Amino acid sequence: MLLAKKTSVIFKVLFTGGFVYFFWLMLKITLEYIPLQTDVSFLMIKQTEVETRPEYLTFFYTHVYTSIFVLLSGFIAILRRDFGYKGLHKTSGKIYILLLLIFSAPSGIYMGIFANGGLYSKISFLIMGCLWWFSTFKAYQLIREKKFEQHKQWMWRSFALTLSAITLRMWKVIIVYFFHPDPMDVYQIIAWLGWIPNLLLVEVLIRKKLI
Repeated sequence: MLLAKKTSVIFKVLFTGGFVYFFWLMLKITLEYIPLQTDVSFLMIKQTEVETRPEYLTFFYTHVYTSIFVLLSGFIAILRRDFGYKGLHKTSGKIYILLLLIFSAPSGIYMGIFANGGLYSKISFLIMGCLWWFSTFKAYQLIREKKFEQHKQWMWRSFALTLSAITLRMWKVIIVYFFHPDPMDVYQIIAWLGWIPNLLLVEVLIRKKLI
């Protein structure tokens, strides 16, 4: 029991430190799209969609601008009472669920239809987007039923998928640095690596009662 508690504390400290660092990196990426531009960063390789689908930019900017707040509010929500943020938990959780269900996940699912890397990448991003929406909606249902422990577990699953925005980019750097694959092959790989390991890790931590 004592070992499990120490492991849990270590995990939370490392998780917090890692999140703060990578959140800052994600914020810098988001700021690249302010003011609105259609030829910077990721959009430079999506010019076909930009030029042929007028709605693409609307979905893209909706996803980018809301996801950074989803990332932050989700992190604050899962800190819970362990870090002394009890007062913020409910409010940040509401913001997280509202933004994700109405804006971030639907726009992400739309973007998944046009994902780089071909069919395999598209399938992965569509599955992830649907699971992201479903796990969040499930957490919402459970908290309304006052099933607090189950709600917490489903929020962790949801946030594991939210963190794919970070882990996807981490895997991309690692794979490109060590293996130098074709760019489209990279997308096919990280499309799956970005979220499946996250969910598997969370399931292990839930079952070991570390979160």
